[in-house]
Amino acid sequence: MDLDAILKQVPVDDIAKRFGVSRDIARQAVEEGGAALVGGLAKNAETAEGSSAIEKALSRHEGFTGASSIDDIDEADGKKIVKHVFGDKEKEVAGTLTTSEKTAGGIDFGKLLPVLAPIIMGLIANAGKGKNAGGGGGLGDILGGLLGGGQQSSGGGIGDILGGLFGGKK
Repeated sequence: MDLDAILKQVPVDDIAKRFGVSRDIARQAVEEGGAALVGGLAKNAETAEGSSAIEKALSRHEGFTGASSIDDIDEADGKKIVKHVFGDKEKEVAGTLTTSEKTAGGIDFGKLLPVLAPIIMGLIANAGKGKNAGGGGGLGDILGGLLGGGQQSSGGGIGDILGGLFGGKK
C-alpha cells in the first residue's frame, strides 16, 4: 500500500465542507498533510525509541476500517498523535504547511492534521498487519514505502519543509 492508496480512504468531501474549500483544495491539503504526517513518523522511526513508540501507537489503531465522515474521527486522539509526531515543532509544521506556496490555500493545517492523523495511523496499522514490525525494520519499510509511493506525487515540497524543520542537514 502506498500513501496515495491510504489518502483515497480519507473523506475529502467532508473535509472540503468543514473547511469551506473546494474538493480539489481539500484533496491537495489531504495529500500534503498526509505526507507530512508520514514523513514525521518516518523521522521518528529512525531511532529505536521512536520506532517502539510508533509501533505501540499503531497497535492501538489496528482494526480501523476507515472513516465514512469526519464525524467518525477522534480529533482529541488526533491532536495527541500530531503532538507525538512533530513534538515541539507541531505549530511550526502546521504554520509552514498553511503558508507555503506549495500547499493548498485556505486550509488551516493546525486543524486539519488532527483530523488526518487517526485515519493515517489506523490505515498504516492495518497495512502493517502480518509484517514483521519488530525491531523497527518492518516499520521503516512500511513508512518508506508509503513515502516512496506518494510524497513525490504531491509536489515534493513536503520533503523540503520537513527536512528544514527537523534538521535535515546533509
